[in-house]
Amino acid sequence: MPKPPPQRRKVTLADIALGCDVSRATVSLVLRGSPLVNSATRARVEAELKRQGYVYNRAAANLRRRTSSSIGLVVNDLGNPFFAEFAAGADEALGRAGFVTLLGNTGESPERQQAVLNSLVEHGPAGIILSPAEGSEGERVLAAVGVHTPLLVFNRELPDAQGEHRWDTLEMDNERGARLATEHLIGLGHQRIAFFGGHRDSSSVEQRRRGYTGAMRDAGLPIDPAWLIESAPTRLEAARQTGALFLRDPAPTAAVCYNDAVALGLMLGLTRRGRRPGEDFALTGFDDVAEASVSVPPLTTIAVDPRGRGRQAAELILSRLSNPDAAPGHTIAPVQLVIRESSCAPHSS
Repeated sequence: MPKPPPQRRKVTLADIALGCDVSRATVSLVLRGSPLVNSATRARVEAELKRQGYVYNRAAANLRRRTSSSIGLVVNDLGNPFFAEFAAGADEALGRAGFVTLLGNTGESPERQQAVLNSLVEHGPAGIILSPAEGSEGERVLAAVGVHTPLLVFNRELPDAQGEHRWDTLEMDNERGARLATEHLIGLGHQRIAFFGGHRDSSSVEQRRRGYTGAMRDAGLPIDPAWLIESAPTRLEAARQTGALFLRDPAPTAAVCYNDAVALGLMLGLTRRGRRPGEDFALTGFDDVAEASVSVPPLTTIAVDPRGRGRQAAELILSRLSNPDAAPGHTIAPVQLVIRESSCAPHSS
């Protein structure tokens, strides 16, 4: 029976130091990116690291030093342009601070979220930014993250069985944003206005619906339950659900959409049914993703500056790292109505 090949001995810092005639401490400084090492010495050490095939175990080093150079970012739907822009903003700010972003996507699955968080924590991130999947529970998230890893919850509320926030939060002013959009459509003369998209058990949907219903009631307008239409907050699902707006007569003449992805999907669904968005039917979005301004027609929406929110989330988690004993903070980001061509007066006028 052939003998197994001999195991190669693991290369150590001492081997590298001996190979390029420097101290072990100097090799360690090079691996940590310290500016204390001059460029010539750094180049010599890096060449020796490559020659000997040294693999740096950053997670183990983090445990030894009780520090980390990474931040975890876990989102619920990376296919949504909002989260792509948000992630870009967060990565930009974290990179300036010397951190690497570890990105995970849960696809709106709490089970997938647990798996992503469990794997992420193995890399020892300094903190985690989380946009929770629908149906998330605070206790389960904490069981994966641990009580010593700073956590910033973004976009949605994370139910806490203890009735208190044990993490920092960053939300958009969802209720005010939906109210602004609804009041805009009412001001154009619409009376039959739907709220389209999202699932009612999502905290952000609940907040935006509250803004919509508040504006309708303040204007003395009825809200038909058939005008509260649920769908996954995606373009394709919104397009498929377009027909639900027209099952009863009289049908709505306008819709406040949960987000821009839903609004863009609704535009496709309307066009497929022979209706012209911005002429035969008015609609608004929420987020102001980059595509909103160049859609056909350009989308009236609630601007939240997705990239800016990503930078803000990064700044908040970095602030927590520098002040770990401060009480958990709750931040509400401002919103703004941006009027474009998708919102029009009722067709009959």
